[in-house]
Amino acid sequence: MTARELDAAGVTDPGLREAYAHCRRLNARHGKTYFLATRLLPAARRPAVHALYGFARWADDIVDDPATGHTPADRARALDALHRCLDDGLRGGGSREPVVRAVAHTAAVYGIDHRHFADFMASMRSDLTVTDYPTYADLRRYMHGSAAVMGLQMLPVLGTVVPQEEAVPHAAALGIAFQLTNFLRDVGEDLDRGRVYLPADLLAAHGVDRALLRWSRDTGLPDPRITAALQAAAALTRGVYREAQPGLAMLDPVSRPCIRTAFVLYGAILDAVRDDGYAVLHRRAVVSRRRRAATALGGLARLAATRVTARPPAVRSGRVPHYAQEETP
Repeated sequence: MTARELDAAGVTDPGLREAYAHCRRLNARHGKTYFLATRLLPAARRPAVHALYGFARWADDIVDDPATGHTPADRARALDALHRCLDDGLRGGGSREPVVRAVAHTAAVYGIDHRHFADFMASMRSDLTVTDYPTYADLRRYMHGSAAVMGLQMLPVLGTVVPQEEAVPHAAALGIAFQLTNFLRDVGEDLDRGRVYLPADLLAAHGVDRALLRWSRDTGLPDPRITAALQAAAALTRGVYREAQPGLAMLDPVSRPCIRTAFVLYGAILDAVRDDGYAVLHRRAVVSRRRRAATALGGLARLAATRVTARPPAVRSGRVPHYAQEETP
């Protein structure tokens, strides 16, 4: 389907097409939940989403991939090199690095604020040295760059039926809600990387600290204090979903099925964590294939109801993507 998506987006340069295809592969491999939801977008808009998420995955892999064996200093140098490459690409519109080339093209076409990329890189760099967050306020500052800006980058691609600034806080909240969901699901894996993303004050309110988390992870034994803290983290996360929800109706109608599907699927991860007894220190909670498929089918039904009146989002650049083929398979 890559060729049809790129044709619909008006991307004709062979090198740029391959750059977008590379991003699509990254998104498909690493972001299965969001990749499924992206299939509900009109074909012309999907390459931009793949570029944005492909770049995010690439940077995240520099920070977190254990297979490389790189030291923190190696990772810092790699992030610095990526940031320089990104800055050059955003200024000049091109790069020899395929992911940067695609994301720079997307930023130019959709008029995405370059500050969002700088904020993202700052949060990636903090992951090299910061291993915990004393308060939720501290964590929110980190998540502005690591998650909220993803929602802000996406807004011009998705389009809105209200002035874009009205949708900004809801888009930012949705990015944060998704990341908080991942943090809760991945507590054990993150602990093995030396990080605790759940705020220390939230944990302490239930008598939990890093040592207790480590004990539970190592022994495979549960502890009621940990369960209570994880329940509190889940409640906090659901509150952020409520912050985000009004923004769904602000999106271009043809984009709503995609984002609503992602909203439901990520929320289902919280349900899976709950249904598994908050055993995230011992195993990863997963959403069943049946539920994922049913949610996607519901998204297709909603999309079918909106296609007739679909309009493209406003694009703040002279290079306007081709929307004549905004269909979904």
